Amino acid sequence: MATPPYLKPVPDWQEHEKPSMPGSPSMPWHPPWRRLAYALVAILVGITGALGNGLVTANLQVLQGQLGLTPSEGAWISAAYVMVNVTANLLVFKCRQQFGMRWFAEIGLGVYAVLTVLHLFVGTFATTLIVRAASGLAGAACSTLCLLYMLQSMPRTHTGKMMVIGVGIGQLAAPLAWVVSPALLDQGGGSWHNLYLFEAGLALCSFAAVVVLKLPPGVQIKVFEPLDFLSFALIAPAVAMICAVLVQGYLHWWTDAPWLAWLLMAALLLIVAAVFIEHHRANPLIQTRWFFNGTTLRFVIGGMILRFLTAEQSVGAVSFLRAQGMGPDQLQPLFAIVLAGMVIGMVACSLSFTPRTMVPQILLSIVLFAIAGLLDHHRTSLDRPHDFFLSQFLLSIGAGMFMGPLMLIGIGQALKNGPAYMVTFSVMFSVTQTMGGLVGSAVLNTYQLYREHEYSASLVATMDRTDPQVATRVAQQAAALGGVIGDPVLRSAQGAAQLAQVARRESNVRAYNDVFMFSAMTAVAFLLWLLALLGRTALVKRLDRRRAATLVAASTRPAPTAAPLSIQPAQPPPARP
Repeated sequence: MATPPYLKPVPDWQEHEKPSMPGSPSMPWHPPWRRLAYALVAILVGITGALGNGLVTANLQVLQGQLGLTPSEGAWISAAYVMVNVTANLLVFKCRQQFGMRWFAEIGLGVYAVLTVLHLFVGTFATTLIVRAASGLAGAACSTLCLLYMLQSMPRTHTGKMMVIGVGIGQLAAPLAWVVSPALLDQGGGSWHNLYLFEAGLALCSFAAVVVLKLPPGVQIKVFEPLDFLSFALIAPAVAMICAVLVQGYLHWWTDAPWLAWLLMAALLLIVAAVFIEHHRANPLIQTRWFFNGTTLRFVIGGMILRFLTAEQSVGAVSFLRAQGMGPDQLQPLFAIVLAGMVIGMVACSLSFTPRTMVPQILLSIVLFAIAGLLDHHRTSLDRPHDFFLSQFLLSIGAGMFMGPLMLIGIGQALKNGPAYMVTFSVMFSVTQTMGGLVGSAVLNTYQLYREHEYSASLVATMDRTDPQVATRVAQQAAALGGVIGDPVLRSAQGAAQLAQVARRESNVRAYNDVFMFSAMTAVAFLLWLLALLGRTALVKRLDRRRAATLVAASTRPAPTAAPLSIQPAQPPPARP
């Protein structure tokens, strides 16, 4: 493959200052105060890229109520961010290589900040979707910017540790949104304007910080080809359709909405067309041959399952507590614990990071996921947020620990084949993490709804009005309404209805317990699968070393020499007597 032409003159860097690849900034020496500034900008930009979506997720019910939206329309708000964010990563890496990261970041953050400010003056459902889409575009730029700025905060010898922190900062936005939301909603009568005002302020601050403190220059090369945009035009809507199906599927129910099937079929056709084009290109955007080999597919499956396991926190613990009537105010202490756990996991992973500890760190995070699920599988309707502190703290440590090593393992596999494979890895990593979260949410929500209906039908079927216990409970419910409802028949009917609500509440509790157990068993099965793969790899390496040692020993052993021939004189025959 020919080297692409340089678009700008290459500076005369020293060896330790050269960028690792085109599109990455150089690594010059910085004074300590500038390194600290780079670290602070990395934290600001990383939080900004994901906090807006976190604020929407934490306060989705408030937004739905104030904008008059149905649950399906509310789900489109979160989907708009994900649909744009995951597809934007298709072009982020090549934008860095050809135009420079600063150009892309300033454009993305500038548009995001302007749209967020304008949304404060309009505030309709349509503009909300546009702002969330712009937030997804800015989030794609911010996650990369956060990593690049964090790498400038320490010398090159600490690159691995800084990558772990840079990748993990974006994860802190979700629990941080839950922590700050009550204070934001308390101002101005709890209006959604406060959320977007805060988001707009962060976007403007990040834009100013990126403009004032610029990244060091790097190498810019010509990498875009016309077919790149054709592939993007095929892959982007296909991924967006899949995201829409995963977000809306369990709300409309999978078999009751034919349009979900049409979206999946259209997405499949677009993906097949894109793969066909990319497979036959000389310089593909997606390296299809590498993507479909066994090692890469195992990495994709593993990355998706890891993100799937973290969905237990939002679908399991948070939804369980919301079903018990807990709001953002009551959940604030729980997410303060979650935030602390993620910080501890991220810092512990960074401090203990070496090439040899990457796999053990991932295995430890899976063990923590399994323990968290097992701790939560026996919940009752009397449990409150403080009962989840330990389990969610352990889960958060695992969530903060696995992301950095997972990304570095993938980067190592991609760079073995060359820098051109980094585009494929960037897309692959973004898709696995986003899709893993969406699949986790869709599967766990579907499983919870299915089990709730099963338990509800079972409990209602056993509620016979002739049963003395059932009759007593209905009478107690009716007696509690004596001061409100005078008609005894209506009071008795209302008491029966309240008893049915209690049965449904308990059905929900049992269903969520099944979700916790399902998540724990998935973690255990995934752990056993990884251990089997590692054991097989170690056995193959051991056999290879033994075979190589045998070959070396055979090649160094002296060849056997033939015994020298001795010619004996012929003996005369014995004399006859």
